[in-house]
Amino acid sequence: MDNSLSAANGKTVLIVEDDIGVMEFLKIIVQREGFKVEDAYDGQEGVEKARSVLPDLILLDLMLPKTGGFEIARELQNEDTGNIPVVIMTGRVMDRSTSDMIKQEANVREYLEKPIKTELLAALLHRLLKTRPPARKAGPAR
Repeated sequence: MDNSLSAANGKTVLIVEDDIGVMEFLKIIVQREGFKVEDAYDGQEGVEKARSVLPDLILLDLMLPKTGGFEIARELQNEDTGNIPVVIMTGRVMDRSTSDMIKQEANVREYLEKPIKTELLAALLHRLLKTRPPARKAGPAR
């Protein structure tokens, strides 16, 4: 086992997502992996929470009311939030030039297309936050 990885305890993930169903799904995954969750349902609230909470990572929907994800990613590059890794999520199919443009933002570490795959998101969170997944209890043998 790699001892350089720490448990997820104490690490906070801010989820900025306006779809309540998607938000609940993401919260379940993030909490199951051992992280604390903060949530925001629009861009303005997302920026305010990022500044007040200073999460360890931000899961950011691209299409949001009030302020879009791309603008939020740019705005968060300033101040104390500049080093917080951002993972952009979108349900829109993007052409390569658009996704490349988003990935060039200094704080954007990854880009995920919806529907989000549970295993992919879990692995990505642990890779970016340098944590290890929690030990899973084996289910009953059948």
